[in-house]
Amino acid sequence: MGADLYVFLCHIVSGPELMRLKKRFMKLDKDGSGSIDKDEFLQIPQIANNPLAHRMIAIFDEDGSGTVDFQEFVGGLSAFSSKGGRDEKLRFAFKVYDMDRDGYISNGELYLVLKQMVGNNLKDQQLQQIVDKTIMEADKDGDGKLSFEEFTNMVASTDIVK
Repeated sequence: MGADLYVFLCHIVSGPELMRLKKRFMKLDKDGSGSIDKDEFLQIPQIANNPLAHRMIAIFDEDGSGTVDFQEFVGGLSAFSSKGGRDEKLRFAFKVYDMDRDGYISNGELYLVLKQMVGNNLKDQQLQQIVDKTIMEADKDGDGKLSFEEFTNMVASTDIVK
């Protein structure tokens, strides 16, 4: 790891955290390619057992290459580090729903992510009603989608960032 990259990553996580993450990354990178593919990523029990595993992988994979390099790995985990504040946690949560990365959560994106979370526990029509109501209540500018600011205001009263 170059000195410049090390300094940059230390702004995201602490030095000791960075060393632990490097060891974890190398352990996950089974083929020694310098990046983690989907199958290697799914070896993390907390990810593999998560209904949003594929969304999490997509969030970590910033460049859309299909693999996660060390910098993307650290960046993805930074929201959960000791240096990760409220804004980082909210941005990560927002990215879970913003599937097309356009800076907004559409009705369709919210539906798809919630469907992954609830599975068949709700009928599609019930889920769509929840999505419509959520968008209607949180969409303050009336454009039919949620901006990061609208999302932040919507979840402000929850414990998502604790």
